[in-house]
Amino acid sequence: MTIVRRMTRKAAGTVSRRKFLAGTGVTIAAPAILTSGLARAEEELNILVWCDHADPKLITPFEEANNVRVNVKSYEGTGTALTMIEQSRPGDWDIFVVDAQDVPRVGRTGILAEIPDADVPWDDIFPELRAAPFTYVDGKLYAVPEKFGYYGVAYNKDRVDPADMRNANVFWNEKYKGRMAVYDYYFPCMQLIGIALGITPDEINSENLGQIREKLLAFKPQLKLVGDIVGVQNALVNGDVDLIVNAAEFAVSGLMTEDPALDWVIFDQGGLLWDQGLAIMADSQKKDLAKAFVDYIISPAGQGRLATSDCYWAMPANKNADLTDAQKNILRWDEQPAFLARSYPSSISEPELDAEMLDVWTEFLQA
Repeated sequence: MTIVRRMTRKAAGTVSRRKFLAGTGVTIAAPAILTSGLARAEEELNILVWCDHADPKLITPFEEANNVRVNVKSYEGTGTALTMIEQSRPGDWDIFVVDAQDVPRVGRTGILAEIPDADVPWDDIFPELRAAPFTYVDGKLYAVPEKFGYYGVAYNKDRVDPADMRNANVFWNEKYKGRMAVYDYYFPCMQLIGIALGITPDEINSENLGQIREKLLAFKPQLKLVGDIVGVQNALVNGDVDLIVNAAEFAVSGLMTEDPALDWVIFDQGGLLWDQGLAIMADSQKKDLAKAFVDYIISPAGQGRLATSDCYWAMPANKNADLTDAQKNILRWDEQPAFLARSYPSSISEPELDAEMLDVWTEFLQA
């Protein structure tokens, strides 16, 4: 069974999205670089990425077309990746996949090469991704959008009313008391509650955090489980809970072919958007090959394979991704324009506010 996850920061004691596959047969942040079987390839490309890029169905076609061996290293969290880069020699890494929210701080370190706008097929990319606040840093592009998704709710549609799942007030809907789980990650959950209250992520501050705290604590009695993504997903699959708040396509879309009762959606009041980008390392000695890799990943063929990676499914950035009708249906393709129109980018708070939010989440966990 395939499981998924993602995110940049986590509360103490919680599991980030990038630990989603722990214990499921796919290794995350393995101590050794994963290499392909193309031992006689003339060149090698070293990529520091998330688990969805380690899928052979994604990597092998590029290797064969370019007579190259791609060495894949997966990591958890941007901080971990930056530490790995600092401990490496200049030129060791060619490609870096990064959360869009982290592009500003990573781009300003100087470790990423600027990518000319003309090299990106923007007409094929969902325009909301180009317009997202983290796409450009000081007017420069450092990471090409490649994959995105949402925080909302994942559920068993045979055991809930799907119409209820589209309303953010499901947090407090007595109908589902004791039947709910929440993914234990404070940042998106508190931002979703903010959206339910009419407070967008970039509007959260110390003054209105009290409103979010009040509704978060009122949410606690509804829950049967607060857990990492593996735990809450297993609870949904096993029937121990009927819905997971703070989850969406990344939690269930890869399982929906096997279990058609599973589904996901974002709230009518708004969803929380995450996205990730492909960057080329500034000190790479193989920039032409690295660019060819980026071009492949954002091509329709590469996008279809990345979107349906065995690690986790999510929306491709390219509107022309090679996907079957069945795969598009699972990803709610026809609803994407409406979803994007009412979704807000997940934003990272300043350290002081972030600490306050974490304190509130700790209070919630202990309540």
